[in-house]
Amino acid sequence: MNPIKTDFLSIEQATGTFFTPGARPCVSFETSEGADSFQQILAGKQEEAQGLRFSKHANSRLESRNIVLEDTQVERLTEGVSRARDKGINESLVMVDNLAFIVNIKNNTVVTALEQQEANSVFTNIDGAVIA
Repeated sequence: MNPIKTDFLSIEQATGTFFTPGARPCVSFETSEGADSFQQILAGKQEEAQGLRFSKHANSRLESRNIVLEDTQVERLTEGVSRARDKGINESLVMVDNLAFIVNIKNNTVVTALEQQEANSVFTNIDGAVIA
């Protein structure tokens, strides 16, 4: 028969054994001047996640039609997507200048893009439109 061990450490004994007073912890949560804080990294990742993406199909359409978006157009497109989201739209047509974009609002993804010259186009499976 094995006797029950009763040689447990008290809190005070364990503190003295495992924690040296004045010792620095192994992991420091302080940030140096060049390092980003957790909040900055998290905010950056959230911005990336919220950033507008272009599907492979949309990128190929832009390339085949020689459409190059200016920064201001991308900003207006992003603003239009935000406005569509605020109105509860799921699949939106967003017009920017003479360009039309079909955007999946939930996934924040441009599905396709075309120019106004393609006026004979029919847009299906959209539940809203935004002119940005």
